[in-house]
Amino acid sequence: MPAAPSVSASPGSLTSSAPADWLGAWVTSADCAYCRDLNGHILAGNLSFARKFGRTTTQLPGSSVSDFIHPDDLAAFSAATAAPAAQRPVNEHRWLTPQGVRWFAWEETAIRDAAGAIIGIRAIGRDMTRQRMAEEQFYRLSRAVEQSPVSIVITDVDGRAQYVNSKFTEMSGRTLEDLMSDRAQVLRDGHASDASYGEFWKTLRSGGEWRGELSTERTKGITVWESVKASCLRSPSGEITNFLCLREDITERKKLETELRQSHKMESLGTLAGGIAHDFNNLLAIINGYAEFCQQGTPTPAILEKSLREIHRAAQRASGLVRQILTFSRKNEVRFSAVDLNQLVRDLVALLAETFPRTVVFNLQLEERLTPLLADQNQLQQIILNLCVNARDAMPAGGTLTIRTATRPGTSLNHPGVDATRGYACLEVGDTGTGMTPEVRARIFEPFFTTKPGHQGTGLGLAVVYGIVVSHHGCIDVLSSVGVGSTFHVSLPLAAEAIELPVAPVRGAFPCGTESILIVDDEVSLRTLLATTFSSKGYRTLTAASGLEAIEIISDPERKFDLVLLDLNMPGATGIEVLKVLRLCRPHTRAIIVSGHITPEAREEFKRLGQEDFILKPYTLDEIGRRLRTLIDMPAAAA
Repeated sequence: MPAAPSVSASPGSLTSSAPADWLGAWVTSADCAYCRDLNGHILAGNLSFARKFGRTTTQLPGSSVSDFIHPDDLAAFSAATAAPAAQRPVNEHRWLTPQGVRWFAWEETAIRDAAGAIIGIRAIGRDMTRQRMAEEQFYRLSRAVEQSPVSIVITDVDGRAQYVNSKFTEMSGRTLEDLMSDRAQVLRDGHASDASYGEFWKTLRSGGEWRGELSTERTKGITVWESVKASCLRSPSGEITNFLCLREDITERKKLETELRQSHKMESLGTLAGGIAHDFNNLLAIINGYAEFCQQGTPTPAILEKSLREIHRAAQRASGLVRQILTFSRKNEVRFSAVDLNQLVRDLVALLAETFPRTVVFNLQLEERLTPLLADQNQLQQIILNLCVNARDAMPAGGTLTIRTATRPGTSLNHPGVDATRGYACLEVGDTGTGMTPEVRARIFEPFFTTKPGHQGTGLGLAVVYGIVVSHHGCIDVLSSVGVGSTFHVSLPLAAEAIELPVAPVRGAFPCGTESILIVDDEVSLRTLLATTFSSKGYRTLTAASGLEAIEIISDPERKFDLVLLDLNMPGATGIEVLKVLRLCRPHTRAIIVSGHITPEAREEFKRLGQEDFILKPYTLDEIGRRLRTLIDMPAAAA
């Protein structure tokens, strides 16, 4: 290649008669440097450039720059080099090297001859691959976090938000400015109490990970359930610098779980329906028979007393059956309270013994003085019922159904999630039935898996049992052998603190009084019974046969009364509507709501009206009389 003309000393150029000298000080630089002519042929390259592209410095002159550039970037490179040299920005393109495709950023300077004409380009480049990959990784990560369907918040060690994604602002219903303020407690939502929130922070600040499900009431009274995970972020030295919290909306899943449980409640109720109907008809026969016997002739006082006692006993058994049916069929909110597991087993076995085939023999082995559980009684009933129904179905020819209760330390339970520091109440339900193969045993807790033929089962029972046990922070296992039978072991944690079972009220004649009572009930027999009973105790009574009649009495300032016994379901106007009028016209007059069933929705409406006194039908006269007297005697501030 002939020597190039001498170059002027214009800015960024060198004066030399040989192209290799045009590199000047860049010849020995660690950065890649090369010179090319206006046709894109390399005039010279330094040692760093040659090594990067697998050539020697003597092999570079005459090579086309396009041989080194990724084919997909050639058009962009040509467009950049077509611009005037003074207007060219730093170019970044992919170049082909023996190590693979690399990103290079080039700063270009024009090389001019003595007359000032551009005769070549000098380019100084740096390998930007790592930086470019890091930027792409950061960009990809930032898009994933910002567009994540999960709410994400990062806080400092004091809980002040330093970053929230768009999903978090959407779910919280708060603005970004509000969330980023120093006063915002972005991790507080959903915790039922300050104690719960304090435990949350205790776990995080100790370096642990917190997991749980929280519910938050949003606008228009809508409750949102979220699965929450929170953990700490650490510096390279291991110091906690931030907290990360992820919140996933599981509202629909919670609704499906509730519907699943309710569906199986109805399935279980259907299983018992025939036996319950048989038992109920027996009770009605007892009541009708003794009542008819008393109406015939003139029975002696002793016979009359015995007949009334039998009628009363049958009525009590009938009301117990009604309560059991409502327990299984109604949609109840989960309420944790002290539960006597032994008594729960006895009550259910008494019911099941009337409905199961006589070939199934119950064998109870209950540990005496079993510590009360802190649990939801309705859901525990469902566990026992489902396991017993499964045991019955596994013994088509009959057999023995054994139920045991015991307490065990957590250290004796070899199961994930068991707290070794807690005590556990253990419930065992065993049968002498057909047993299960290992393949069936591995799938029994799967929803809709069933071995029952035809339409005899939906496969929801054990899946529901499993969900209830997990929600109570317990565990469940099963031992089974073909031809021998199966035994289910349910372990539920005992209350961390001592709790006492509710004490049954003392029965007897309730106190007398002289106050005036408004009795509102559309059932004439009940209305007459209550009016007669309270009148015999010295009370003055007014009665209303419908909601509208009650509203007329309440609205009349001339009618005086001290308390209202208010039935919930009535024609004309419901108990809720009557109570609203009572709160408006006589805000200081107290009321007791009487009903056979109060839905969670109705209970919430009563709560908003400040009504907290309820009595469920069927009630005893002693129960309603004592509650009425207590409420009347209660100071105004405590009512």
